[in-house]
Amino acid sequence: MKLYTSVGPNPAVVAMFLAEKGVKLDEVKVDLMAGENRQAEHLARNPAGQMPCLELDDGSFLSEITAICEYLDEKFPNPPLIGTTPEERAQTRMWVRRIDLNILEPLANGFRFAEGLPLFQSRIPCIPHAADDLKKIAREKLAWLDGLMAGKSWIVGERFTLADILLFCFLQFGAQVGQPLDPANKNLVAWMERVKARAAVAA
Repeated sequence: MKLYTSVGPNPAVVAMFLAEKGVKLDEVKVDLMAGENRQAEHLARNPAGQMPCLELDDGSFLSEITAICEYLDEKFPNPPLIGTTPEERAQTRMWVRRIDLNILEPLANGFRFAEGLPLFQSRIPCIPHAADDLKKIAREKLAWLDGLMAGKSWIVGERFTLADILLFCFLQFGAQVGQPLDPANKNLVAWMERVKARAAVAA
């Protein structure tokens, strides 16, 4: 397998997932800032022009970080980061979906349509006047999640999963682009410290 990767929160999710697994893959760096991901060579790998992208042993390509991570969890099952039973996997997927749609999408688009506008306006449709509202949605949903984190070590409960990796990487990114986690979200602040203490974060 070969991982085509770059800067940004999406590649960071796959990198941390692999680090949690203790798996190293051959990597090819794609220059996202220069728009290399939008050139014909990369579009042949991923028609969406996004990063990262995983080349499988049969020469086919897999994109979308949740699909990549689910594939890697099946290829390298220990430690399990999706789940070992249908119930555990369903719980993880439920939380991944909630976090992705309710927090990560508005957070990321809030950045793309504001601070990231000079980079993204020539690459994707941007709606600058929506940026503040999108950031507000992300903040409100983080407060909602904070209330649900009381008494839990991790997003799903007592299992560290892809849901934790996903949220952590995007909150780290948000802190760098003007969307830091509100310290009033004390449960999430404590959760962030627990994640930061993991060996995979320093890998």
